[in-house]
Amino acid sequence: MSGVIVTNPPKADAEDVDALAGFGVATVSEAMGRTGLLGPEVRPVQQGVRVAGTAVTVLSWPGDNLMIHAAVEQCGAGDILVVTTTSPSTDGMFGELFATALHRRGVRGLVINAGIRDTQELREMGFAAWSRAVSAQGTVKATGGSVNVPVAVDGQVIRPGDVILADDDGVVVVPRERARETAEKSAAREAKEAASRAAFLEGQLGLDRYGLRDTLKKLGVEYKTYEQYAASAVERS
Repeated sequence: MSGVIVTNPPKADAEDVDALAGFGVATVSEAMGRTGLLGPEVRPVQQGVRVAGTAVTVLSWPGDNLMIHAAVEQCGAGDILVVTTTSPSTDGMFGELFATALHRRGVRGLVINAGIRDTQELREMGFAAWSRAVSAQGTVKATGGSVNVPVAVDGQVIRPGDVILADDDGVVVVPRERARETAEKSAAREAKEAASRAAFLEGQLGLDRYGLRDTLKKLGVEYKTYEQYAASAVERS
């Protein structure tokens, strides 16, 4: 497998990345029309952490972490390393030594569509990571691949410089050209949710706030007292 290492790709503006960091993954995905989410199998190895950064992408052979070593050189402050493989893999391709090198370069975290190990050490050093598997299985360094090329994870195309946002709920990718627009839409959505939260605290029901009673009626959902329901159940039996 041959490959390419692309240097200095375009990136989303740092201010827009930091703005997106203020919102949850669910909010940002909703703001983009419920798009951009990686699958639920990519999970955090820690809890209570949210990071946003610009993607440095890696395409590797399964069970081979050579290209992660090559990618470290291309990483800088504010980046998030995104690793996937040419076919499914759960091998532990990334661990504490990689995290040490990336932390030194100001990298904010890792998203890997494969396995990760040394999870306790990663938590202790505060290096945030999301992975498809946790595995102690080691890897080799023998096959070429690519760095900073478009990759696909769970049907989502991730390009170098796109924004990666990750938290306890999962991972979402925001195309770099849409970073500012998405941050603005996320702020509007959060303001709307704050108004709904205040209404719910006052006792208003979602059925009324969102006009859902008419929806229930149109769908043929009926209200019955227990006695009415019990009587109709007897009639059906």
